[in-house]
Amino acid sequence: MKHERTFHEDWILIAIGAAVLAICSFAVHAVPDESSPAGKPKVVNEAKGWFPKLESWREDPAQAFYAKPKSGDPYFLGKSIVATWVVAGLLLMPISLYKRVPLGPFLVSYTTVFILSVLAFLMASQSTVKYYNLEYVLWALLLGLLISNTVGVPDWLKPMLIGDSIIKMALVVFGAEVLFGKLVALGPPGIFTSWLVTPIVLVTTFWFGQRVLKISSPSLNMVISADMSVCGVSAAIATGAACRAKKEEVSYAIGVSLLFTAVMMVLQPKIVLWTGMDKMVGAAWMGGTIDSTGAVAAAGAILGDEAATVANTVKMIQNVLIGVIAFAVAAYWASRYREEGTVDRIGVSEIWRRFPKFVLGFLGASLVFSFLPYFTQHQGLLADTITKEITTPLRTWLFCLAFVAFGLETDFRQLWQYLRGGKPLILYLVGQAWSLILSLAMAYLMFGVLYGDKIKAILGK
Repeated sequence: MKHERTFHEDWILIAIGAAVLAICSFAVHAVPDESSPAGKPKVVNEAKGWFPKLESWREDPAQAFYAKPKSGDPYFLGKSIVATWVVAGLLLMPISLYKRVPLGPFLVSYTTVFILSVLAFLMASQSTVKYYNLEYVLWALLLGLLISNTVGVPDWLKPMLIGDSIIKMALVVFGAEVLFGKLVALGPPGIFTSWLVTPIVLVTTFWFGQRVLKISSPSLNMVISADMSVCGVSAAIATGAACRAKKEEVSYAIGVSLLFTAVMMVLQPKIVLWTGMDKMVGAAWMGGTIDSTGAVAAAGAILGDEAATVANTVKMIQNVLIGVIAFAVAAYWASRYREEGTVDRIGVSEIWRRFPKFVLGFLGASLVFSFLPYFTQHQGLLADTITKEITTPLRTWLFCLAFVAFGLETDFRQLWQYLRGGKPLILYLVGQAWSLILSLAMAYLMFGVLYGDKIKAILGK
């Protein structure tokens, strides 16, 4: 008789994420800085450099493994990569134990996927690849897909087919980066541009996919709608987990998103310049429609520093919606759909049973790191260091591991039934066109008509 679990896996993932954030908080502390005339403390990060970012390279891949600090000589990143392998392995070990995977097979499969992740980062750091914003996520997926759709996944690699679990844990950590304080960065115009258009586009695109295109998989419809309307990869991941989308569906949505993001980050700033559009309006428009945060930064920089500030802030405000939308989708899905996807309205207790608990961890981390600075001295400065120098690079490595696993789990033969007739692609194109129109109208109203002069005065100081 199969033993029933007495607790949900998500609680383990929340506990791991909380432990990561707590340890990171202890690793960063403030000390007096006598050289600072304003008495500003010096932040000491004991874990700085533990989770490396590979350097850009043009012709010699080995250059990616040598950090190039602003001052001092280049140094080899080998120790940091090994440290990342150890830390990520320790974080994933409780998941493997929960799934009753022996330690030996886990270490073999984990190490293999980690090597594939390093290779994905290496590909993404090539200078030409970086210029076109072909991020590590794409390469991680492709490496996994190459194996799963050609030679197949060998049995010894299957213990690491836990992409869902890794993603959920990483999203709990990611919550610390999504701060509610960013809402006030540009005030009402940024909030209206991000928070009014995004849910309208999400809901109407999902309705269009279900009622007009009649896409057979509601979860594929939802993942594409969220990916396109919120912020690309992160929204697809969070929403995919919230509505229990298949790996193939999440992979497809992300692949389409990355393809169009590479086009839009080059084309949209050129449209702004060619048409003579006000740069603040154009920047807000790009911040609300280009899926990737990195691509928004690159596109905004083409229009200048002030425009880049507007574009980045609008995108960051939009990113705050990730947790809210994931929570709403999870509640809707639990009340509306059975696990196999048939419609069925159910009660509160069953909604709670099906509800993906990791969303609570994400929101909890976001709330703690948003409001802790108001209660603890220097905590705002410390929280900024924690997220930028520790949790963000660690979360990026976890995402990469998860997407290699997603690729390994993805069988295009299973996805093909949803792609017949090109309906998912039509959904993305129609939704993106709708988003471009609504976002441009709201950006013009907020950043051109109502608040344009005030924003330019603030940014010009």
